[in-house]
Amino acid sequence: MGFASVRRGVACGLSVLALGQASGAMAQAAPAGDTDDSEIVVTAAKREQSVRDVSGSVSAVSEATLQKLNAQSLSDYITRVPGVVFNDYQPGVSEVVIRGVASSTYHEANQATTGYYLNEVPLIEPGFPLVIPDVDSFDVSRVEVLRGPQGTLFGSSSLGGAINYVVNEADPSGFDAGFEGSVSTTKRAGEASYAVKGMVNVPVATDKLAVRLVALQRVDAGYLNNTLLGEKGSNDLRVRGLRGSIVFTPTETTRISVLSMYQEYDLDDQTYVLFGPPKTFDRATNVAEYQDTQFMMHSLRLEQDLGFATLTAVGSYTEKKADLAFDNSIFGGNDPRTDTPELASSIGKSKTEYGELRLASPDGGRFRWLLGVNYTRLRSNNTDGTFIEGIGDYIDANPGEFDGQPGSELAPGDLATRTISSNRVTEKAVFGEASFDIVDALTLTVGGRLFEYRTRPRLQYLPNANLVDPFDFAPAASKDSDFIPKVSLTYKPSNDFMIYALYSEGFRIGGVNVYSAAVPGLPLTFESDTTKNYEVGTRFDLIDRTLSVDVTAYHIDWGNIQARLFTPDPDYDAYTVNGGGADIDGVEISLNLRPTRNLTLTSNVSYNDARLSTLLPDSFAPGGGYAKGTRLPGASEWILSNSLDLNFPDMALKPRFGIAHRYLSSAPVDFAGTLEKGDFHLVDLNASITVADRIELGLFAKNLFNQYGILNAPFAFAGSVARPRTIGASVRFSLN
Repeated sequence: MGFASVRRGVACGLSVLALGQASGAMAQAAPAGDTDDSEIVVTAAKREQSVRDVSGSVSAVSEATLQKLNAQSLSDYITRVPGVVFNDYQPGVSEVVIRGVASSTYHEANQATTGYYLNEVPLIEPGFPLVIPDVDSFDVSRVEVLRGPQGTLFGSSSLGGAINYVVNEADPSGFDAGFEGSVSTTKRAGEASYAVKGMVNVPVATDKLAVRLVALQRVDAGYLNNTLLGEKGSNDLRVRGLRGSIVFTPTETTRISVLSMYQEYDLDDQTYVLFGPPKTFDRATNVAEYQDTQFMMHSLRLEQDLGFATLTAVGSYTEKKADLAFDNSIFGGNDPRTDTPELASSIGKSKTEYGELRLASPDGGRFRWLLGVNYTRLRSNNTDGTFIEGIGDYIDANPGEFDGQPGSELAPGDLATRTISSNRVTEKAVFGEASFDIVDALTLTVGGRLFEYRTRPRLQYLPNANLVDPFDFAPAASKDSDFIPKVSLTYKPSNDFMIYALYSEGFRIGGVNVYSAAVPGLPLTFESDTTKNYEVGTRFDLIDRTLSVDVTAYHIDWGNIQARLFTPDPDYDAYTVNGGGADIDGVEISLNLRPTRNLTLTSNVSYNDARLSTLLPDSFAPGGGYAKGTRLPGASEWILSNSLDLNFPDMALKPRFGIAHRYLSSAPVDFAGTLEKGDFHLVDLNASITVADRIELGLFAKNLFNQYGILNAPFAFAGSVARPRTIGASVRFSLN
């Protein structure tokens, strides 16, 4: 039975930073002398605000910056934001970690610690995320990064922060079209990478009705060698996507919008290597460890001006699918009974329905408020199995070893083990915020979220070739309810100076351990965990905004941690346990200098000390756990990001040149500290000219000095590494 058949068988704040729109550098607003004096507007508080007015740590990566960086995915830009690390591993499930709130450099075994949204619609389900959408950056207006817990307005999964993609919607004011193409070559890759993306915006009724369509295809050539398969560049990745928007404004006070999106990731072979020495780009598996993920979202939004408030109603349906395979034999060898490899497969699907209704007062006045309710319903199913060729025949030939049970029952289709897990989750919540100007320069904001989650999991461990007793765990529905508060005090005597203090919280709901039936001693379930954030900071502008400075200091208390741990058995590797706590202390500093209208210099420095505050139990670890003071996995103490942007908009061809540098200090990949990631520098170059005011021609180099860097490691001997030096050219056309 081939492995393709197996797939079918199993299926049976204070620092408010923006990456400046005009300059492409990190800035709160366009500095003096810029041709664009507008400030970037964000929706971090579920209402439109200038980033300079938000009482929290919000960064915005603008569309112009995404274009100048030749950004395709999160890995190209997200680590330029202070306090952010990207666990770049499997495309479609790689996780952003904010302020060190993580228990793994792989991915969490339950909800992620960062929330993800598209135009404020949740992209992450209340449970294990089958897919974490890495939205392609083409035709994206901005990417907002909210640092610090966001439980009050955004709900579960935002322990460390949240990411909100804001895509361009249909514009009824006029026709528009755009195109972006690129081609590049990566050192060690077997072929060239390319991307082709297009957008068209059609006004059906001027100023009333419009349709916008986006389509894209991208191929990132593989740069790893699978020595057993004899494949060079085995980890080829293909990304395809469609996005559609309809906007209808029947009256000046009514806006109706529809947004739909589909994106798929097809990875030919996994992205991890087997660590040396020497430094290697080699991997070795008996089959290609493919991974296919799909994400689809449909949303409907109504905005109605009622005079005393604006009514916003949002409804969405999100569907995700994931299909992947691993070769377990590279960790534990061939199955001793058949002397054939053990291959693991996982197929999952989730459906999430979301509804939100809220009222927000007008922006003016001394008292401003927002009040809302939302409802979420999740339905998810996942099937995991291990395929061992010939195991069914072996069982039938050796009935005495299997209590006389036939292979057709213990291993149908040579599936030696089969686990089916499902989850049903509903959430009901009431949330709100209110701000009051005590005096003109002093504002008090209080908020809260009252929520109730009902969870009904089921875990089935079917008859198997390992003779582990079959198991069907279907507990009665459990309820988790609580109140999440938020309070901030902001002092802003002028537009050039602000200081504030903030307290906020985040949380995740509990879940079920998939392999608890197969490994004695594992807990069947785990509970929710919480983060409490204490934050102070300031930002100020000097010399007519020629120099902007942001400073944030924070302390996060992470309690009852949902820790991702591992068993010694590669068949049943990951599980989650509650235990211990962590103290996270950090400082984020952002500097933006604009000495002339042509030159922008930016620098971001983040320091983060994230350590266990009490013992974290682990029955499989020496000593029974990890002591107080153990660093959290992936929590680099230092993150540096620097950039220089030189542009001449008044010259012919409008030449522009940019250089960017990033540094990530070393950090353990797990609680045991058996291996460290980070401790490498990445330097990128980009340059462009503009022809006929509408066509931009560019050149770029990423990882210019071809640095070898470990990005993460699910195991001490295997993980993913930074993409080698990539050099390419791009063309971009915009009608308007």
